[in-house]
Amino acid sequence: MKKIKIRELSIPKIIKDILENNGIDELYPPQEQAVRNGLLEGRNIVIAIPTAAGKTLAAELAITKRLLEEGGKAIYLTPLKALASEKYEEFKKYEYAGLKVAISTGDYDNPEPQLKNYNIIVMTNEKADSILRNKPQWMSEVKVVVADEIHLINDNDRGPTLEVVLAKLLSTNSQLQVIGLSATIMNAEEIAEWLNARLVKSHWRPVPLRKGIYVNGRIIYDDENIVEVTKEKIDPCQALTRQTLEDGGQVLIFTNTRNDSRETAFKLIPLTSKYLKTDDKKELLNVANEILSSEESTRISEELATCIKNGIAFHHAGLSATHRNIVEKAFKESKIKVICATPTLAAGVNLPARRVIVKSYYRYDSSTGYQMIPTFEYHQMAGRAGRPKYDEYGDAILIAKNLQEQEFLMENYVKAPPEKIWSRLASESALRSHTLAIITTEFAKNEEEVMEFIRRTFYYKQYGEERQIRNVLRRIMKFLVENEMIKVIDEKVYPTKLGIRVSQLYIDPLSAIRIINGLKGKNSASELAYIHLICMTPDMQRLHLTRKDRKILMPKLLELEGKLLVNVKEFTDEFEQLTMLQALKTAMMLNEWINEEKEDVIIEKYDVGPGDIYSIALTAQWLMYSATEISKLMGFINHLQKLTELTSRLEYGCKPELLELISLKGIGRVRARLLYRAGYKTIEDLKKARIEDLRKIPLFGEETIRKIKEQLEEERLH
Repeated sequence: MKKIKIRELSIPKIIKDILENNGIDELYPPQEQAVRNGLLEGRNIVIAIPTAAGKTLAAELAITKRLLEEGGKAIYLTPLKALASEKYEEFKKYEYAGLKVAISTGDYDNPEPQLKNYNIIVMTNEKADSILRNKPQWMSEVKVVVADEIHLINDNDRGPTLEVVLAKLLSTNSQLQVIGLSATIMNAEEIAEWLNARLVKSHWRPVPLRKGIYVNGRIIYDDENIVEVTKEKIDPCQALTRQTLEDGGQVLIFTNTRNDSRETAFKLIPLTSKYLKTDDKKELLNVANEILSSEESTRISEELATCIKNGIAFHHAGLSATHRNIVEKAFKESKIKVICATPTLAAGVNLPARRVIVKSYYRYDSSTGYQMIPTFEYHQMAGRAGRPKYDEYGDAILIAKNLQEQEFLMENYVKAPPEKIWSRLASESALRSHTLAIITTEFAKNEEEVMEFIRRTFYYKQYGEERQIRNVLRRIMKFLVENEMIKVIDEKVYPTKLGIRVSQLYIDPLSAIRIINGLKGKNSASELAYIHLICMTPDMQRLHLTRKDRKILMPKLLELEGKLLVNVKEFTDEFEQLTMLQALKTAMMLNEWINEEKEDVIIEKYDVGPGDIYSIALTAQWLMYSATEISKLMGFINHLQKLTELTSRLEYGCKPELLELISLKGIGRVRARLLYRAGYKTIEDLKKARIEDLRKIPLFGEETIRKIKEQLEEERLH
């Protein structure tokens, strides 16, 4: 069949020009299929195809045609901030056609009124949900919504929000075109049916994928071809990596723990370093220096820099977002030859490699121990193999210990289809938060209308257990009435001021109740007590406990009894006591963070990575801000000053006296403390500072000083 050229499509000429200037002149087969199914006529479409097979471009064609011909807006939903940033950069090319592109991923209490001035808005699912709760006028102008990675409806944390956002948008806008982008899944038909969409399902890839299993020095492929890799008795990762590097390719190795990703990288240094030319070494030294200078230096950043100098890196959620971005960029530019990563990378940004090695099909879970990974997860990892325009094929290899295990893996992973995906909206905490939001935004004015909304969800389509759902809904509404978030008058449901504010703050109603009960009737508390209170909320991510932790923390908890804002004696069962101890450990870590303990000390003491510290501190900051807002509404005046100060300190990880200096971009807590010690204690002090004096302070290079002076000048002009 003749391929469809971009020039032949019924889209505006300027879009054809932009795409051709970006090297795109014809459609891939799945994109052609989408066009034939009404993609450019406003039809709802679900596209379930492999990674790199052109899902995003299909969505771009629909968005740009509709907006340029009819006006209005498009929302592009992603599950992750990193993915949102990647898509935002990709879509900026359409500004040449007069379409203004924005990204919105942050503050959940900000409806961002400026978004009304943009055409294409890239958002995380959670940000879109929080904006819908604030009912901005511009939402009625949305003509196209794209749900990227729609299969993540199956995710316990993110799934319910994506599902509710789509149900809300569909129920308020009959002209809306919904485009769902998915990996290949077993029940894509079911999602398409739910969205009243046509399904485009294909296994076509721009780079063919070979899947096989390495055992006894050979790869046995799914087409029964066998390739000899080595006759030596060496580590499988080493043998497979060497073979790819000799051929000029790059490698992604998926490991099952953070520690294993680091250890695997270090073990491969003698191998990867052999394949570096002089120019490679210079470029990698620059990347390593960027890692060391971009943030507070820690053992982890030093280890990462050592690996990078040798052409290899490790990558996991414990690294800071900045460091992950540096590694990803250097790999895309072919400077780094090998990345050893945890599976979080497979669900994130687009990072293909010639060969993907899945080192283990087990993953450790703190509550259940080692578990076999789902087949879907294996397919996600394998899908990263093969770089379009660079590789003739992609190679995805699982490692087996013996022939018996090789047969098991071939049957259960390589040749097995990915599992069916299921709605996760059934969890009471998800329904509690979304039910309140449905009522506060007036999507529903009585129990029947709430039920009617739930009937529009994927959850109802899959389960449809009316009586069971209604029982759960009644229990949730009773909870909301008892806690004065909604009131029922003559069967009509009305939100209270508290209910509206809690929904806008984007927290679980149970978190708000915990905060109110903790602060009510108390005059003040210690920093640790305030932090511990928010760590007890269901919205907080808490640190894992070891047996050693329990021995240390139990006496500490008893010692703090009466000084905390939570009554220790109320939490009697084993699960509640475990939560109390996890909350205490997390609170102690955050307390050290805001009192400027070195990151390295926190990393060592609490067995976390810099990425964990920032992620937990960010959640804590949001909950502390929410506690401040709830206190204003409830009249808890005594707590306001402390809560406001703690909100800022959690964001920056510093003592109160640094808050003014640290508000300058590019300073950070380490440089702010150095300035303070040098006698520059306020922004006014800095305005009087001479450049030659600032140069004498450690870590203050020309670039940092220039940025400070620019900001001070900008402030003076305002």
